[in-house]
Amino acid sequence: MENVRHMNPRDQADHDGPARADMEAELDVLGGCVLAPRYIPAVRTILQGSDFARPAHELIWDALGHLYDTGAPITPISLRIELEKRKHLTRAGGLTYITQVADHAGGGDPEYWAEKVREAADLRAEADLGRRIVQQATAPDAEPGGAVTFIDDYLKLQKERAAGRSGDPADALLAELLDASSLDNMPTLEPLVGDLLHMDTLARIIGPSGHMKSFVTIDIAGHVGTGMKWHGQYVKQGTVVYLVAEGARGIRQRVRAWEKHYGLKMTGVLFLPRPVQARGPEWDTLIEAMRRLQPAMIVIDTQARVSVGVEENSNTELGIVIERMDDLRRATEACVLLIHHTGHIGEHGRGASAAKGALQSEMHVSKKGDNASNIVVTMKVGKQKDSEEGSDLQFGLKVVSLDGEYKPDGRPVTSVVLESFDSRERPPAEGTPEWIVRWLDQRRIPIEWGVPRIRKEIADAGYQLRKDKVEEAVRQRKRKGTFDEAQDARNDLPPDLPPSTFNQTPPDLGGSSGEPTQNPRSNIPPNPGGGPGKGTQTPPSPRSPSREGGGAGDRGEKTPPNTPLCTICNTPLNTDWANRGYDTHLGCDPTTGSHPDTPRHPAA
Repeated sequence: MENVRHMNPRDQADHDGPARADMEAELDVLGGCVLAPRYIPAVRTILQGSDFARPAHELIWDALGHLYDTGAPITPISLRIELEKRKHLTRAGGLTYITQVADHAGGGDPEYWAEKVREAADLRAEADLGRRIVQQATAPDAEPGGAVTFIDDYLKLQKERAAGRSGDPADALLAELLDASSLDNMPTLEPLVGDLLHMDTLARIIGPSGHMKSFVTIDIAGHVGTGMKWHGQYVKQGTVVYLVAEGARGIRQRVRAWEKHYGLKMTGVLFLPRPVQARGPEWDTLIEAMRRLQPAMIVIDTQARVSVGVEENSNTELGIVIERMDDLRRATEACVLLIHHTGHIGEHGRGASAAKGALQSEMHVSKKGDNASNIVVTMKVGKQKDSEEGSDLQFGLKVVSLDGEYKPDGRPVTSVVLESFDSRERPPAEGTPEWIVRWLDQRRIPIEWGVPRIRKEIADAGYQLRKDKVEEAVRQRKRKGTFDEAQDARNDLPPDLPPSTFNQTPPDLGGSSGEPTQNPRSNIPPNPGGGPGKGTQTPPSPRSPSREGGGAGDRGEKTPPNTPLCTICNTPLNTDWANRGYDTHLGCDPTTGSHPDTPRHPAA
């Protein structure tokens, strides 16, 4: 994956592993000071704790300084005890790592290596200055001279760092003070996903178990990795690292369903399908790996699975876990997003409240409904430290069948993806007139039914609804003509179908030319002499012979030659009636049981 590795400016200057050289120099400084504490005052004039690239080394250096200032003996054991008192031993790498640091004193003079550490810290500061200047100069709204403030900040930082290296803690603290005008030079939050998530922050998504927290998070990760807007909200594209510490086997189906729904690969998202314990030594390895990768977002799913053995109701123990998350954030400047379960009440994250104070953002996810067709997933913004809380976001679920995958019984393998209600019709709330209209239409209840009958039908289905709601639903159906089967049938016809000519006058009786050809009404033979496709005129309903007087001759009219005669009464038939293929009057048909007592034609 070519676009995964984000090069650090220092890495570009030396491809032989300057990061490893920096770590070796830091170990030489710490190990030398453990072996020879007399070097600590001299080293303090060269560097300060923030100059260490690895957070664990800064913790060890602070502990060494405290032991030296209090006159305590400095040994690997005393260092371990001091770190335990501060509850920093795990964050500092554990007992094994402390032993390795103490043994790492073969580099000679700690002051020499302190200079190397300081040089590396200065290079990182200069690289950061260069990055900020480039970003400012290449921004769409860039103006000449806009990067001057970054240079001022850099020079002031260097002054503060020099004061800190003087060895006077008071000077160092005074150098960190800012006046009101300097506050404008502090960097603002950089959005990652709309107003919900920001770069270089700690955020959390909470919710009851099984309420779609992971589905929402995977959806966010996919949009950040690909750079697509997240349901209409701005997204900063960047690499996402997803620690699947819980439910790793189901992650593939969710990703494949997302890819099929959006029609593209979930690029830019990397998965680690196992937990890494926040209080274990491997967490420092994770921090270093993420520092090299420089992702935009790191997802920890779930908080509980990476803090096994921690008493989550203890603010002290949970505070250590949160501080380890902050170490990860500081090293990467990414958005570190935790997934966590709520307690029994369901409104707050489970465990002690220490975590929430460290969060920039916290979102609560919940669902209502019992199947994919009616489930509504709601994301409620529970906290935004530096901005107003936005309105709730709601989503539906769409079931997606995975291509070529089937269960043993032949059914397709499926998963679901989120669909914003902004992109599809939102179902009406249960009990509203609109919901009643939809309910009646789905059951094909005739529009002519009145309120009492409809209320009984609804009650029989187990719903207790107010009468005024049902009355309004009935009025809506009648106004819109809902469930008009004839109209529904017409709506299903092709749009280019010629207009109906039913009951229009045929051409031979003055109708428009060509109409029977466009829409022939039957396969009745044409009139004698008529052209192909010309049907007969619609005959009048024949009257019984007793009323007709037998035929045309009885009305005193001259019977046209070759007029067909009824095979029962031998009187002339109506021409149109005969052209339809009838050889008897309607009243003379034997199946009617009426046979007029008239003499038969001699020819019969």
